[in-house]
Amino acid sequence: MSIELLTLLFFGSLLFFLLLGLPLAFVLGGVSVVFLYFTWGFDSFFMVASQIWGTMGSFTLVAIPLFVFMAMVLERTGVAKDLYRMMHLWFGGIRGGLALGTLAICAVFAAMVGISGAAVVAMGTIALPSMLERGYDRKMALGVINTGGGWGILIPPSILMILYALITGVSVGQMFAAGIMPGVLLMVLTAIYVLVRAHLQPHLAPALPKEERGTWGEKFRALRAVLLPIGVVVMVLGSIIGGITTPTEAAAMGVLGALISAAVYRQFKWSIMQEAAIRTFKLTGMIMWILFAAHAFSAAYQSMGAQDLIEGLMQGIPGGAWGIIIAMMVIVFFLAMVLDPVGIMLITLPVFMPIVKSLGFDPVWFGILFVINMEIGYMTPPFGFNLFYLKGVVPPGITMKDIYTSVIPFVLIEIVAIGIIMAFPEIATWLPGVFF
Repeated sequence: MSIELLTLLFFGSLLFFLLLGLPLAFVLGGVSVVFLYFTWGFDSFFMVASQIWGTMGSFTLVAIPLFVFMAMVLERTGVAKDLYRMMHLWFGGIRGGLALGTLAICAVFAAMVGISGAAVVAMGTIALPSMLERGYDRKMALGVINTGGGWGILIPPSILMILYALITGVSVGQMFAAGIMPGVLLMVLTAIYVLVRAHLQPHLAPALPKEERGTWGEKFRALRAVLLPIGVVVMVLGSIIGGITTPTEAAAMGVLGALISAAVYRQFKWSIMQEAAIRTFKLTGMIMWILFAAHAFSAAYQSMGAQDLIEGLMQGIPGGAWGIIIAMMVIVFFLAMVLDPVGIMLITLPVFMPIVKSLGFDPVWFGILFVINMEIGYMTPPFGFNLFYLKGVVPPGITMKDIYTSVIPFVLIEIVAIGIIMAFPEIATWLPGVFF
């Protein structure tokens, strides 16, 4: 059977079973195992088992349950409420100030938890009603929460970056370092957009009345709210950058910081720890099955010899090497509308990464472009996770249409950021070069 027909059957089978609603990990792993058997025979399973055994022995994997547990604990500590009160007092006096404060809190959460949903749920519960009560345009408020929540997978620590590193073989520490400046770039671009819109259209994001802005004494007392979050960030990122710990060991530091935060906020309770542990077990178990599926997919794909076919197709794309990178970004952009980020990584990275390396591009730089595209996937319809997280906590009057249309300008901002990082790769590669 020709490689073209095998490729068509392989990806067609994946699409068919995914449309039936079956879990991605089992579809990807199951279809890959079937194709392995019929192309290489029973002995090919030993190759998959060998690869999985090597991965399971990776010390890096320990970071995943630790970061997940850290996120689950921090969600319940009350940190978000105090942070919002502080931002309310300090930023509320300017047009768009509450939106800027919400973005800042999302950035802080991103630097603490490493996943997307935590900030979306927290700000959708606390910040959204506050902004709507004070006359903010609902699309502005929804879009700010949606885009800020997605930064959790770009600003380190990031679980998606750990998975990217495991699949591609790049350094987790380099990926973490590479995500800092692009994260800052996105924060600046989004803040500029909010301030410009608020200046040109004051009714979209009005300033708070003077009686709500608080006294200087209240403002300075409210600054205590940032001490614990900054402490957690320093424990995680500071220990990595300072060379005290590896990224995996820093995850354990983050868990310690989360437990200290829970104790300070009097939330160090058996029920909360038990719930966080159970959710961590569930999510970690799913990730392990996904890694199994990734190895089976990679082995099946390579065994069919499809790599040469894909490389040949890519070489036919106009624009040379940059045309190929742009085509990859477009493919990932559209996949992100219908698949979850981990699934996209499993399907595309075994195909894209050899080509990226052969063209001479830095895989860490490409990883940052990839992760930003995954951010866009979290916030774009029809299946963006952040959209559904937000729908679960918004007031009854807000429809799914409101949530869908609110993301349009913020998606454009993310695309502009991708373009800037493509034009100036040093934004993503300079810090890894300094620290590693």
